[in-house]
Amino acid sequence: ARTPSRTELQEPSMSDTAETATEEAQAAPRLKTHFEEQIVLRLMERFDLKNRMAVPRLHKVALNMGVGEAVSDQNAMADAVATLRGITGQQPVVTRARRSVAGFHVREGMPLGCKVTLRGKRMYEFLDRLISVVLPRVRDFRGLSRSAFDGTGNYTLGIVESAVFPELDLDKLKNIFGLDVTIVTTARTDQEGFELLSLLGMPFQQ
Repeated sequence: ARTPSRTELQEPSMSDTAETATEEAQAAPRLKTHFEEQIVLRLMERFDLKNRMAVPRLHKVALNMGVGEAVSDQNAMADAVATLRGITGQQPVVTRARRSVAGFHVREGMPLGCKVTLRGKRMYEFLDRLISVVLPRVRDFRGLSRSAFDGTGNYTLGIVESAVFPELDLDKLKNIFGLDVTIVTTARTDQEGFELLSLLGMPFQQ
């Protein structure tokens, strides 16, 4: 194990702590503030929880984009990476084939997609945009299915065309891809996950 330096072992001063707290308060995303100030208490009442720390909350949001076209089009992967970077503000990780599949002309190690994992501030900001801006732009959108939970309170939704994200400059992209968005929570059950996401504003079908 690494030995911490003397600087790391020093306690932060009162002024440093106050300054950090002020910066965090100023930078807190709207959805996180809404969660901490209103949703936590409602979840405590809903599930008869005595401790705020037991309340289900967001853990991370994972975006995954499969790019089958990359097998025959070298530019496809570049467009996919640019798309996810534009949507999230974070550099994607390229995912590669774990083994060769001759029938699909796939070789081991070939790039087949990309992914991004969001936490903290970016996670809340992305989810806020998804709820308030992106989903309303989806053609013929009639609400999210309640059946897409995984049994432990995590939820995955598919977006057929990334063009619904207003952050993208479509004139610079030759390829438009769909993507999967997985919202990982600390919920223990699908019911807890559903209540959490519903209170955050996720538009589930009635």
